[in-house]
Amino acid sequence: MLDTAGTTRDGAPAPAAPWAGDARPGRLVVQRGPFTGPSALVPEDLYAEVLRGAARRERGRIELAPASLVTTNTYWGRLHATYWQRWTAVDEVRVSLRASGRGRIWLMASDTNKVARAVAVSDVDGDTAVELTGRIDRFVDGGGLWLELGTDTGSMTVSDVEWSVRAAGPARPTTVTICTHNRVEDCLNTLQSLVDDTEARARVALVRVVDQGSDPLESRDRFAAIADAFGTQLVYQRQPNLGGAGGFTRGLYEATAGDPADDHDVLLMDDDVLLDPEIVVRLTGFAACTATPTIVGGQMLNLLHPGHVHITAEYAEPERLRVGRPVPGALEEGFLLGRDDRDLPTVQDRRVDTEYNGWWSCLIPAPIVRAIGYPLPLFFQWDDVEYGYRAREHGYPTVSLPGAGVWHADFGWKDWDEWHRYFNQRNGLITAALRTGFDRRTVTTTIVELLAQYLVAMQYGLAATLLTAVEDFLEGPSVLDDGSAAAAARIRRIRAAYPETAAVPISGAALDPRESVVHLAGPKPSKMVRTWLKRAVLQASGRLPFRSGMVPAGEAHWWHVALFERAVVTDMAETGVRVRTRDREHLRALATRGVRTVRRLYTEGPAAARTWKAAEPRLTARETWTRLYSTP
Repeated sequence: MLDTAGTTRDGAPAPAAPWAGDARPGRLVVQRGPFTGPSALVPEDLYAEVLRGAARRERGRIELAPASLVTTNTYWGRLHATYWQRWTAVDEVRVSLRASGRGRIWLMASDTNKVARAVAVSDVDGDTAVELTGRIDRFVDGGGLWLELGTDTGSMTVSDVEWSVRAAGPARPTTVTICTHNRVEDCLNTLQSLVDDTEARARVALVRVVDQGSDPLESRDRFAAIADAFGTQLVYQRQPNLGGAGGFTRGLYEATAGDPADDHDVLLMDDDVLLDPEIVVRLTGFAACTATPTIVGGQMLNLLHPGHVHITAEYAEPERLRVGRPVPGALEEGFLLGRDDRDLPTVQDRRVDTEYNGWWSCLIPAPIVRAIGYPLPLFFQWDDVEYGYRAREHGYPTVSLPGAGVWHADFGWKDWDEWHRYFNQRNGLITAALRTGFDRRTVTTTIVELLAQYLVAMQYGLAATLLTAVEDFLEGPSVLDDGSAAAAARIRRIRAAYPETAAVPISGAALDPRESVVHLAGPKPSKMVRTWLKRAVLQASGRLPFRSGMVPAGEAHWWHVALFERAVVTDMAETGVRVRTRDREHLRALATRGVRTVRRLYTEGPAAARTWKAAEPRLTARETWTRLYSTP
């Protein structure tokens, strides 16, 4: 294991990393054919589906009973050929496997409309190696390739499936960088998954863990065992908490520290994901084949609902502080085990091009870092969005690659009213200043709408969070001088003054059964401004229809909660409730502050945006991160 200085623990110079590229002469394996996932919690049908008969699935092999049919036209089972034709120069893929018994194997293809066709076929009679070749030549708008396995009177076993392409040349080494903060067991599980898959692990030169927590990984016996298994391939670094931006940037910073000829690409990875190491093979394989340096992102699968994908392609609207918007045609909370109205599987057949990719799993090539600089020291949130849009401005695309995902905590089960919302709002404004024309009418209208909704819905802490974010944006680039570490502590103190920002167990909410009736929301109003005015009048006059009541998480729209004097709202995580109580003193103080802050945003916002733009070269420079990493 390497320490922060790049030497072994005994102080000897670190030996060369074990990475040696792909061992197959002239070929690069870009995808393997697993038949089950990394955990029994993951549906096997995400990998291979039994359409008829019976089959016994293991990780690297499948046994078909007589009269059975299995397809890999699934999320993990298919090669998404349309992305290969659009973004690489690869024109042919070879599928290699071992088969025994008696049966037939088809290489199948689809088009944009999911219409299937056979590309190649091989009959199996005995123990044999099988190779099937498919052209990547009719997939510009959509389509993929997959295997179908069939038996008649006999049984058949298939194993060791590999999809390979002609290697374009020596691939640049890759470093996996995992940023962690007090999620010790989650991070150790991720590392264990990677160390256990020798083929995936062989695709990377180093695995760098940047530990920013107060509960360090190295304090656990289990970490010592994992470190021994990795050997010199593992680099473990401790540093002050600079958020995800500081942790992930450390990987980019170290990977581009020397001569460009020695640079590594960097595969960023969250610490709290359920990892299928297959994603390492797929992201590194695809990145090695792109026509130009390309950010290659893995997709986010929902950990609580593992059969669902979050969004397969995203865009943002910085001036409206909106992020995670689905590109038209993308799957949004798509059920990957479902069928469409033609009884065809839910797969991303039509190519949908993303505008950025989240850093839950994302490969950034070193040439892009050299060309556009390092991420902004935003602590976290919008750092990945801003970097993706900055790369686009310089001509570097991002691909969100289907069939390559990690299971991450469901966003829909995270409450919006949290301390980190400050970073979402402040960093959205910074991104708007740097990557848009910063239309002050649009930006100011957005802030006014959010503030108005928070106040009538009794989210006073969230209103204070928003106003603090706007004021800090107007303060200018100096707010990032410490990497936002102080801001993270300060916003927690600010929010502590507002009781509704904290979730409490429902057993501790002191609920009177006479005043805790569940009230569902009515239809969404068609005229929002008029609805807001009506709610404000009701509140000012004291004629609200509900003195107290309970509101389910999915019903807690501002126009509904605004009808209560006291609302017990289920937290989005469904682990407790938040008690919102109308407070006229808070309302008056925040409204007064809001008028002043909004006026400042409208008058000073454009100048602040220009100041941020002028500071961009300094904020993204290596020297900035050198200073931050050198600060105790």
